Amino acid sequence: MGTQTTIEKLEILADAAKYDASCASSGTSKRNSTGGKGIGSTEGMGICHAYAPDGRCISLLKILLTNHCVFDCHYCVNRKSSNVRRARFTPQEVVDLTLSFYRRNYIEGLFLSSGIVKSSNHTMEQLVEVARMLREEHDFRGYIHLKTIPEADPELVHQAGLYADRVSINVELPTDAGLTRLAPDKNARQIEGAMGKLKSDIVEAKDNRKRFRHAPRFAPAGQSTQMIVGADAATDADIVGKASRLYDSFRLRRVYYSAFSPIPDASAVLPLKRPPLIREHRLYQSDWLMRFYGYQPSEVMQATEADGNLPLDIDPKLAWALKFRERFPVDVNRASKEQLLRVPGLGVRAVGRILASRRHRTMRLEDVAKLTVSIAKVRPFIVTADWRPVLLTDRADLRALLAPKQEQLELFAA
Repeated sequence: MGTQTTIEKLEILADAAKYDASCASSGTSKRNSTGGKGIGSTEGMGICHAYAPDGRCISLLKILLTNHCVFDCHYCVNRKSSNVRRARFTPQEVVDLTLSFYRRNYIEGLFLSSGIVKSSNHTMEQLVEVARMLREEHDFRGYIHLKTIPEADPELVHQAGLYADRVSINVELPTDAGLTRLAPDKNARQIEGAMGKLKSDIVEAKDNRKRFRHAPRFAPAGQSTQMIVGADAATDADIVGKASRLYDSFRLRRVYYSAFSPIPDASAVLPLKRPPLIREHRLYQSDWLMRFYGYQPSEVMQATEADGNLPLDIDPKLAWALKFRERFPVDVNRASKEQLLRVPGLGVRAVGRILASRRHRTMRLEDVAKLTVSIAKVRPFIVTADWRPVLLTDRADLRALLAPKQEQLELFAA
């Protein structure tokens, strides 16, 4: 095979990075070069690859350093036994691409991952070198997310945190049994050990920043991880339980869920079909319930069906409300914030506005309707000054009434 051009490498390694979902840039500290020093910024608008919590588009150059790999994880398109085109960047090439794309206003930051080439330590050294060159040699102040390698020396992973805004280590699969079966080169205890070390380093750096003004920052946007959904027999209840434990144990900023996607020349131990994408969406909704709505993991698990999976036709918040109808209806003029957050169709912002408005006036149904997308979804679960659901909350066909209607889209609709 002849020498590959940078464009050919970029085509291969950008495509290979598409399976990694964990590239949001929320939580980083604000930096910019408006004072005439350095280059880049963690703020601004551009071509979108990810979204910050406030809705801003964050453009990231998302690539692999290489898709060569000495591991043979069954679910990975870049595994050792896979028959795919291979490519490899040098650290200097990644730096040049990042700066070139930034100057053209294509990107605002870099998301860099890699297959394992030669050894975990060698690959980690290359990843750290990219970040070091950007920060120290080019004074790059944009966003950097490094996907670190749990098998690498802890000191190398620590160096990654000194240069990157966010660091992440993928747990890969929800259960230890699934990891052993589908990723024989990986070890669950080693992965969680590396995540624990990152957590300790982040906590120590924050403490040092409080005591010493010039103490170095360490991964100011925290750490995240990713789980593959549907590659093994793990249920949604298993995944929710694992995610909750990861949040509690390692103070993660995010757990990302990636629906398994069939790959070329797939291993015989993998499913023949991908799970419905809506399953991934339901898991993100359940994650939101635990993070922002005060639900305990056990409560989210109560919303699952008999097979341990969340229903696909309705969201988990509605599924929980239908199972616990004795908790409803709630009076929007008297209920606590915690009770209102349980009402299907009411989001955090809507609940905040209800609490603010009812200090000055008695809330009516039309007032609530202005705060939600679908008042029909809310009506069975609330009481207002002019509305009481009476028997609606207990109707046997309530789920069918509230489930989104399935309709065939028209190809040539006007």
